[in-house]
Amino acid sequence: MSESLKSLADRALAEVAAVFARMPEDAADPLIAAILGAKRIALYGVGREGLQMKGFAMRLFHLGLDAHVVGDMTTPPLGAGDLLITSAGPGAFSTVLALLGVARGAGARTAVITAQPQGEAARIADVVTHLPAQTMADDRGGASVLPMGSLYETTQMVFFELVILALRDRLGETAESMRARHTNLE
Repeated sequence: MSESLKSLADRALAEVAAVFARMPEDAADPLIAAILGAKRIALYGVGREGLQMKGFAMRLFHLGLDAHVVGDMTTPPLGAGDLLITSAGPGAFSTVLALLGVARGAGARTAVITAQPQGEAARIADVVTHLPAQTMADDRGGASVLPMGSLYETTQMVFFELVILALRDRLGETAESMRARHTNLE
């Protein structure tokens, strides 16, 4: 007999909470500082990680920041004073590594969100944010009730929203000022 929805939800939410319990209180501080110090921000991730990065870019835009998603036709070039934020949960993706190199070569700062802080992307990024959650790189053995990299991706979404709350306070923004920047073309 399969588990009930409530039982599965309880387990999944407990797993997300456990990831945050393993993180230091100041885990978001270097990323927040890098964002606050950036003129322009570009974000990139692949697959479901990429979807989380797009959501984060949207919220940064709602805060009034100059935020863009790599690959969109309107993404401007990066240079000195700018920031590239990437996601590499399993430690590296060839596209992430290439983009980190391009951004660094143009003088931009780089950040990586990852479950593998010793991974190749983290070794070449200026700022590393470690989310200690299961990804597809280590999903065998059934450690998480959630499939493949879902624990990492869910943790990303919650983490990014918490970063937005911290940035909102530091920038003097409000829920109302953010809402005013939301598209009316839906």
